[in-house]
Amino acid sequence: MKIAALSDIHGNFGALDAVLDDIRRQGADVIVNLGDIVSGPLYPAETVDRLIPLAFPTIKGNHERQLLAADLSRMRASDRFARGALRTGHLAWIEALPATLRLDGNVLLVHGTPQDDLTFFLETITPDGCRPATPDEVSLRAAGVDASLILCGHTHIARSVKLADGRLIVNPGSVGLQAYTDTEPFPHRIETGSPHARYAMVTSTPRGWETEFRQVEYDWNSAADRAAANGRPEWETALRSGYC
Repeated sequence: MKIAALSDIHGNFGALDAVLDDIRRQGADVIVNLGDIVSGPLYPAETVDRLIPLAFPTIKGNHERQLLAADLSRMRASDRFARGALRTGHLAWIEALPATLRLDGNVLLVHGTPQDDLTFFLETITPDGCRPATPDEVSLRAAGVDASLILCGHTHIARSVKLADGRLIVNPGSVGLQAYTDTEPFPHRIETGSPHARYAMVTSTPRGWETEFRQVEYDWNSAADRAAANGRPEWETALRSGYC
C-alpha cells in the first residue's frame, strides 16, 4: 500500500492543487487528510469544494472543532475568517468528520495524538520553545495504539519516528502554512525555512513502512498577497518565506 498523507492545508487552495498534481505523478493507492483543512485568511470554501467530491479518508483537526463553535466573537482570526466564508453544506461536511480514523485496520489517522487534537506527537513545547520529543515522550503518547503506522499532523513539521517495537509515527508536514507562532502551552514558533507545500508518501514494503517527504512548488506569492489583502501580514511573511 502506498499512502499519500496530507495535513494542515489551512485553506491554501493553490498549495493543495499543486500537491494533488504531484501525487498524481507519483501515484498512490489512497490519499488521507489529517485535519486543519480550512482555517486561515485564504480560500476556505474553495478548499472544501475541491475536497468533498474526492472523498478522501479525512479527520477533523483542532481548527475544525474550533470553527464549529457557536460563539463567533470568541474565535481567533483564522477560524473566524473560515467560518464566515463557509456555507451550510461545508459546515455539515466538517461536522461529520471523525476525530480519528482507522485505515485497513493497521493504520491510524490522528491530528495531534490519539487522545488530544492539541498535543504535539513528535515535538514537545517547553518554556524554552519547541524541541523534538524524546523517544519516551513519543512512546507515552502512542500508548495503547496497536496500529503499525500512525499518521499525525498539527505541528506542521515533517518528521517520522520509529518506536522500539517497530511502530512508525509520521507527520507529513503542512500543505498550506510553513511557519507560525503560538502562545500555548508556552510561546513558541514553528519555521520550516522554505515556502514549499509539504506532504508525505508512506509505502508498505517487505521491510516495513518507508517514508518519503515531499516538497512541492506552487504560487506562494499569490497566496501571500491574498493573506495580506485579508489583513494578516504574519501569514504573508510565513507564506512567502517559511519563516515567521
